Amino acid sequence: MGTARLFTLVLVVQPPRVLLGMKKRGFGAGLWNGFGGKVQPGESIEEAARRELLEESGLTVDTLQKMGHITFEFVGNSELMEVHIFRADDFHGEPTESDEMRPQWFQLDEVPFNHMWADDIYWFPLLLQKKLFRGYFKFQGQDTILEHTLKEVEEV
Repeated sequence: MGTARLFTLVLVVQPPRVLLGMKKRGFGAGLWNGFGGKVQPGESIEEAARRELLEESGLTVDTLQKMGHITFEFVGNSELMEVHIFRADDFHGEPTESDEMRPQWFQLDEVPFNHMWADDIYWFPLLLQKKLFRGYFKFQGQDTILEHTLKEVEEV
């Protein structure tokens, strides 16, 4: 295994619904996901999460709850993805389509897992229950999970 690159992911949750974005281009295009991306040099992980949420959805938040940390490995890629996952229960603004994402609200019992990354169905319920978690997923391509671990933790 090689180096790790830091990423953020923000899920905006307003029971009984969650805001997801259809990724329009780049890595994960054609899949529903939360909002996030790479942490830039000189930026904290939370600053990156706020910036990416604003850029991709037009929303700002007062509070981000750190919910999880997942390391992703993709066969054939020596660089690991370290993804820091946040939940936002309150926001300012209206969800607005960007070049990269098309936001849409989903009822919590209608989350489109069959059109999302394969790992989401494992950890999403923990996030919705406000349980903290750590995990590792090893992918072959973008569809097949070869191995994974996921556990609830006291802190992330």
